[in-house]
Amino acid sequence: MTERVVLAYSGGLDTSVCIGWLAEETGAEVVAVAVDVGQGGEDLDAVRKRALACGAVEAEVVDAKDEFADAYCLPAIKANALYMDRYPLVSALSRPAIVKHLVAAARRYGASAVAHGCTGKGNDQVRFEAGVSALAPDLTCLAPVRDYAMTRDQAIAFAEKAGLPIATTRKSPFSIDQNVFGRAVETGFLEDIWRAPTEDVYAYTRDPAVAREADEVVVSFERGAPVALDGEPVTVLQAIQRLNERAGAQGVGRIDLVEDRLVGIKSREVYEAPGAIALITAHQELENVTVERELARYKRGVEQRWGELVYDGLWFSPLRRALDGFVEEANRSVSGEVRMTLHGGRAVVTGRRSEQSLYDVDLATYDTGDTFDQSLSKGFIELFGMSSRIAGQRDLAGRA
Repeated sequence: MTERVVLAYSGGLDTSVCIGWLAEETGAEVVAVAVDVGQGGEDLDAVRKRALACGAVEAEVVDAKDEFADAYCLPAIKANALYMDRYPLVSALSRPAIVKHLVAAARRYGASAVAHGCTGKGNDQVRFEAGVSALAPDLTCLAPVRDYAMTRDQAIAFAEKAGLPIATTRKSPFSIDQNVFGRAVETGFLEDIWRAPTEDVYAYTRDPAVAREADEVVVSFERGAPVALDGEPVTVLQAIQRLNERAGAQGVGRIDLVEDRLVGIKSREVYEAPGAIALITAHQELENVTVERELARYKRGVEQRWGELVYDGLWFSPLRRALDGFVEEANRSVSGEVRMTLHGGRAVVTGRRSEQSLYDVDLATYDTGDTFDQSLSKGFIELFGMSSRIAGQRDLAGRA
């Protein structure tokens, strides 16, 4: 029986060439699987037909946009997940969603291996292979671009020799990955970290420096999930898509970051994530209103660790699953509304309200009606500062 390999297929030059390359190098039949996580661009049926024309014995396209939003983006929103406090894990979140469908296809088609088109310098190779090994330890992972040192020139030559139905001469100066949660751009002149991005780098956002009328939006949440915009019910996917448009039109969500890759190098990445940044900003503020202080303090550490695990490709790890349980519990009271002004590249919170609010105006006010018993503060401070005061007395005596 001929071996089969399931290939994560994008429709581009590298993965199109990988179909024939894998067949030649391994003798296996290739099944191409393209997963739609809201990346837009080419019609996926055209992508499927191209995979077959390039030599795949089977080709599938999977509409996973709602699944991606509900099962991957929503947990990130609830966790306020920002790698290095800025990056909302655009690419990192999509990889486990794709891996899940690759493994499912491998089972359906009786494949013994899963292949991807990643290089040896990036994070995605880890995300794909760690994910596959967690879900299906018996499957082998192949990476033709990395393992066979496939250069772009070699890929073009192979495509031309095989007569593959794909353009081989036009090349963007940038490497781009995008989905509904955002867009990642690297390489080209961006590798000079002193050079500022030009406007042609961006596609999801408009120039925030251009004068335009501000946009005000009210985001409603239930247990940490966005459920309405300006009172109109939305799915998680719709919330992201509509805020991509509205926040993107105001230049919200541009991130220029030199980040720490898992493989040990620093890399300059330019991201656009207008919907993600707007939703995380609103969610963080509603947590400020509804989550008790000690729980909120502890959650901030969990958020950082959650983001690191996902960035590092450990979505399917026991620790990430366990932390999800904590995040869900912490979001139990995160229901209410947040009003934001989208303008000049920023999403600025201007109002918040919740039936689960822990804010008590009678305790917070400095005006008549104040119910806070200030006479208790003196004794509280005496006890709270006692250990530091005793240590200070000892240290002063030691220096005498």
